[in-house]
Amino acid sequence: MNQIKGYEDVKCNTLTTGVGDGLCCQLTGPCPKLPSLVQFRELEVARESVQLMKKIGSGSFGDVHAGKWKNTVDVAVKILKRGVITVEDFYLKAKLMHEHRHRKFVQLLAVCSTTEPIWIITELMVNGSLLDYLRINREKSIKLPVIIDMAAQIADGMAYLETENIVHRDLRASSIFVGERNDVKVGHFGIVYETDEYIKFPIKWTAPEAAFDRTFSIKSDVWSYGVLLYELITFGRCPYPGIKGDDLMSEVDSGLRMSKPTEGPIPCPDPYYDIMLQCWKKLAETRPTFAFLHGYFDNYFATVEESYREATCD
Repeated sequence: MNQIKGYEDVKCNTLTTGVGDGLCCQLTGPCPKLPSLVQFRELEVARESVQLMKKIGSGSFGDVHAGKWKNTVDVAVKILKRGVITVEDFYLKAKLMHEHRHRKFVQLLAVCSTTEPIWIITELMVNGSLLDYLRINREKSIKLPVIIDMAAQIADGMAYLETENIVHRDLRASSIFVGERNDVKVGHFGIVYETDEYIKFPIKWTAPEAAFDRTFSIKSDVWSYGVLLYELITFGRCPYPGIKGDDLMSEVDSGLRMSKPTEGPIPCPDPYYDIMLQCWKKLAETRPTFAFLHGYFDNYFATVEESYREATCD
C-alpha cells in the first residue's frame, strides 16, 4: 500500500468515489522500488570506518547519531552507555538480530563491540521515530488510510517475529521508525538489557502478566500493539492520560481499559477501537495473533465496508 505513487491523495478519493477498478486505490504510476540495503560482509566492523554526524536521538541506554560508513553509506549509530550489557552477551544477541531479516525491520548492518562503548549500526530511517513523526505531523495532512497502512506494516513485521518465537518486549511508537513515503519499520528488537541496574520496561505499554509475573510473550507484545494503535490514532498522545504509572497496573488488572479516543485530528472508528480492545483481553491466549492483525489492517477498508453491509442487511 505505501509503495503506490500518489497513495495519500488518491486513496482518499477512491474510497469515497469508488474509482479504482476493483483495487483499493487507483494506480497512477508504477510502484517505485525501495532502495536495497548495502550488505556488510562482516558483523564486526572497524570503528574507524564509521563517521559520526549529527545526534538524532537519545534514550535510557544510549544516544543515536546519523553517520556514514566508509564515507558512502548513510547509517544510524546507537552508542550504548557503558555497563548496560556485557560485550560477550551483546555480540551473541547481535548475531541473532543480524540473521533475522525482514522488510519491516530496521536492519542491523554491523556492530563495533570489541571495546566499549558498543556501537550498533543500522539502516538510517530518515524521518526518525514514529512517535516524533506523529507529533510533528499532528496538524498536517496525514489521513486515516495512512494510519491504517502504518498499523498494517508494523503488524507485518511483528507477524514474522511471531513465526520465529521472538518476543520484542518494547513495542511502542518510539520503537518504530519512519523512512520515506510513510514507510515504517520495527526497531529495537532482539537485544534486551538485563543487568540489574537496567531491568526496565515501559509500564503503560506492558501487559499485566508481564508486569506482575515477568511473563513476556508474543501475546504481551500484542497488548503493547494495542497501545501503539492508540498512539497512532491520537498522533502520539501519551497512553492512559491523567493516570500515573505507579497506580496504573492494579487498575488495569482490575479491568480498566482506555476509552475510545475522542480528541485528535482523526476520529477513531469503532472497528479500529474494537481491535484495540481485543489486544487488551486479560487472558493472553485470547488476544489476536499478529498474522490476523496484519491481515485485518492490510484489508481494513474492504473488511469494514463488508461488515457494514452485513449489519445493515440484518
